[in-house]
Amino acid sequence: MSKPETSLFDETDDAEAAADARAEADIAAGRVISHDAMKRWLLSWGTPNEGAPPKCGE
Repeated sequence: MSKPETSLFDETDDAEAAADARAEADIAAGRVISHDAMKRWLLSWGTPNEGAPPKCGE
């Protein structure tokens, strides 16, 4: 049986691994914005009551 060809997704990218580690640290430290806060903000775009961008912890 022949060996399957490698995919570009099979390779470990150091920059991607570092970005993942930073993201996981942000999540662990609570430096996140909730989906609901982002949704409220995005739905306000183009309306007379456009909201300010949400902040971490919202």
